[in-house]
Amino acid sequence: MLIGGRRVPSATGGEFDVMDPATESVIARVPIGGVEDVGAAVDAAEEALEPWASMSPRERGLILHRAAEMVRTCADDLAITLVREQGKPLEEAHGEMMGFANAMEFYASISGAIKGDLISLPGIGEAHVYREPLGVCAAIIPWNVPALIMAWKVGPALVTGNTLVLKPASTTPLTNLALAELLIKAGVPSGVINVVTGPGDTVGQALASHPGVAKISFTGDTATGRKVAEAAAPTFKAVTLELGGSDPAIVCDDVDIEKVASAVVKYRFYNCGQACTSLKRLYVMDTIADEFIASLERKVEALKMGNGMDPETDIGPLNNAPQKRQVIEQVRATLESDDGVLRVGGWNPEVPGHFYPPTLITEVDPTSRLLTEEVFGPVLPVVRVHGLEEAIGQANGTSYGLGSSIWTNDVDAIRMAREGLRSGMVWVNLHLRVPVEVPFGGVKASGLGREGSMDALMSHLRTKTVIHSR
Repeated sequence: MLIGGRRVPSATGGEFDVMDPATESVIARVPIGGVEDVGAAVDAAEEALEPWASMSPRERGLILHRAAEMVRTCADDLAITLVREQGKPLEEAHGEMMGFANAMEFYASISGAIKGDLISLPGIGEAHVYREPLGVCAAIIPWNVPALIMAWKVGPALVTGNTLVLKPASTTPLTNLALAELLIKAGVPSGVINVVTGPGDTVGQALASHPGVAKISFTGDTATGRKVAEAAAPTFKAVTLELGGSDPAIVCDDVDIEKVASAVVKYRFYNCGQACTSLKRLYVMDTIADEFIASLERKVEALKMGNGMDPETDIGPLNNAPQKRQVIEQVRATLESDDGVLRVGGWNPEVPGHFYPPTLITEVDPTSRLLTEEVFGPVLPVVRVHGLEEAIGQANGTSYGLGSSIWTNDVDAIRMAREGLRSGMVWVNLHLRVPVEVPFGGVKASGLGREGSMDALMSHLRTKTVIHSR
């Protein structure tokens, strides 16, 4: 844990193992935080709040910029740490570190946009609108892209003058701890950023319910997000929830089949399919379905599964055993019910590690769990459709609404998808990419609030209006 600028043990002295998902070997031991540790972290953040908030936004932005430079310098070592605890291929891990640095630089670059307003009120006087930090904020980070999501939460919270208590996922705490220490080395004062490691049902619950926390930002599954919202409600915290997704993609019949099939494989199997915005359901026009599926089959079969440290690896292991069991069960239920045809993969490797092969299943029934649930793993279900209206209808047929995409050059089809798809993000001839410059978030069971852009910046500020009479 990192409280008040230094590494500390938990109040109980307990520790838990951090495992390499490729080998199932222990790579580190980390303190098991609890309610008392959360209290100490919030106290440290409260003590640091006034001097940090009194700095100008530009001064805070310069510190974030220095942190970005340090992350770029240390990116190779940080990426290795991420591979060892998360499992993703080294190239993907390195890209995630660059994403962290990009986000810090972005929020440093817009720090000057934090300003108030002066409004003339004829007959009354004038109003001064001030924008002030919320106070102590909390962030709960998932294990799939822990560095990037940490950046999305740390950047806007700190540059607006808030202090922060961060809870990493228990399977991937090492990268978050290392990045927090780099922020402190870059000039973030002691207590401005704190990290409490430990289980969500104690540390996460304590943060969500702590009366000293003004805002909580959570990224994770929908069921846990509901619990966070419930715990935060009695103290009227500001809440941002970036929750699960089952992103559909629609492929029209005017596309370059080989090119789009390659893109589909890329955006489905990135990070072993463990991304909330992964392309998780594929709807292909029946007129090209046979050719498109044949291309997909060749490309999925060619993916190399292995340890993320191997430069030839395309797809690493799943992050943890429960996640692997869930994916196995979702595939098994579909195949045993004759709700799909297995084309590639679908077997359980008898090797150490949480590996599951890239899997392609076609002719998937709309009732299959592969379509009605979020599949957080390397499985691509394919459905044939007879037109765009049918595709949009089936794409909207889940409780999720995070992202969606359409693949076509037809401007009318693009317009229909933009207007008809019920999701927070719609990509055209693209998927998965979420630049920090744009608002990102979902609708329905995919959450509320937005990460990224000025939207995230403003969500960490409260307005105070002062009216002066003439």
